[in-house]
Amino acid sequence: MSEKNREAKRSARERLQVQREQEKRRERRKRTLVVSAAVVGVLGAAAAIGLVATNANKDKGGSGASGPVLAPSGAQGKDELSIPVGMSDAPSTLTVWEDFRCPACGQFENAFRDTIKELETAGQLKVDYHLATIIDGNMGGSGSLRAANAAACAQDVGKFAPYHDTLFQNQPPEPDDAFADNARLLELAGKVDGLESAPGFRQCVEDGKHDKWVTNSNTAFQNGGFSGTPTVLLNGESVFPKKGAENITPANFKRWVTEANKGKQPGTAPATPPDTGASPS
Repeated sequence: MSEKNREAKRSARERLQVQREQEKRRERRKRTLVVSAAVVGVLGAAAAIGLVATNANKDKGGSGASGPVLAPSGAQGKDELSIPVGMSDAPSTLTVWEDFRCPACGQFENAFRDTIKELETAGQLKVDYHLATIIDGNMGGSGSLRAANAAACAQDVGKFAPYHDTLFQNQPPEPDDAFADNARLLELAGKVDGLESAPGFRQCVEDGKHDKWVTNSNTAFQNGGFSGTPTVLLNGESVFPKKGAENITPANFKRWVTEANKGKQPGTAPATPPDTGASPS
């Protein structure tokens, strides 16, 4: 074989070697991207458990934020910032901080609604709902505020619980500020028997009657040292996403309440009798 042919073959082998090395590098980069995407997915799933309340101080009041603070009828607790559901004398209390735009809140509500209602009906549990607006601060918009005001308006006419559930059952994707539209909130009110036509409800929604109350509730959330929504406490102890070392599940949650209520009588007095009107606070 001539020297010229040997040189040509050597050059071909070298080019093939270079090509193989390039392919190996591309494959390594591809694997790195796949692994990185998987890690991001895991982090995203973890974030869905509880939304960190960063930038929540960006929230702004709505149309009624400059007027007097009007707490919804039957609101209780410090500064009347809690809306109670269930029996007032139930032996256990679940404290829930939620944002109607928060996807993790929707996941919690839709997964545990039946269990919570069963315990409420049995007089074993009262739920104190507190409303926050951190998604408005994080994502922009006013849907958290508008939905919370509408829920407070529903409380005025004794329809908070079913309307609260309807909002979470029809929750838009987090970036979609659909709840900023009062017309959408009134449309969803039509799914709750008697709410849309209840005296004063529509005007309350459109006027932002409880906006300042909602703003004060969100301020209380910010000042409470909570990491995000939903914040769920059973008799003052955090139970979401877990209680101690145990993950929350409907079965575990029911067991925790049963254990806490052992030897205690169930409640019989409704927390919020039907009422209308809101009182200045």
